[in-house]
Amino acid sequence: MPMTEDRITIVPANEASWEDLEQVLGPVKCHSDRCYCQRHKILSAEWRRIDDDERAFLLRAQTNCGSPEADTTSGLVAYLDDEPVGWAAIEPRGVFANLLRSRILWAGRDEDKQDEGVWAVTCFIVRKGYRRRGIMYALTQAAADFARQRGARALEGYPMSTVPGKEITWGELHVGSRNAFAAAGFREVTHPTLRRFVMRVDFE
Repeated sequence: MPMTEDRITIVPANEASWEDLEQVLGPVKCHSDRCYCQRHKILSAEWRRIDDDERAFLLRAQTNCGSPEADTTSGLVAYLDDEPVGWAAIEPRGVFANLLRSRILWAGRDEDKQDEGVWAVTCFIVRKGYRRRGIMYALTQAAADFARQRGARALEGYPMSTVPGKEITWGELHVGSRNAFAAAGFREVTHPTLRRFVMRVDFE
């Protein structure tokens, strides 16, 4: 559970600088394939045709970093004592083309995938050296608050379960932990694999 919650500040990414976000993304820029939070948006057939620089350009445009007057952004940036330490990707669910194609995440579900009122939080990053301090918990709660404030009817995520005492690689947890979602008031919608969950919070 959170240990430093009172020292964490979370802002929409457009209110953060691009340099701060780059510090959070780290040298691999999200994950080992330099995703720049585009994996859910760019179809597999196009992925290899888009290089690192273009993915970085896309993320920078989507976040509107450094433009506090912007009406849109694509995530949240967390600070611990003014140091940038975390990121959460959150937007209307319909922008995530690959997410909408996932057979696993849609198994047993019968609803309009393009419902504009449903948002999704798809990725979390916490900088190495700042983990296990409650930052993911704070980001998950902030994501719910942000989506509600922006007019979403519901927010969903796709976290993994963790096992007490068992080491989980950070790459597995880039989708978030089930415990963090439950603590933020999300309910379980489906449990499509042994460790994967679809979690959702409704605001109406």
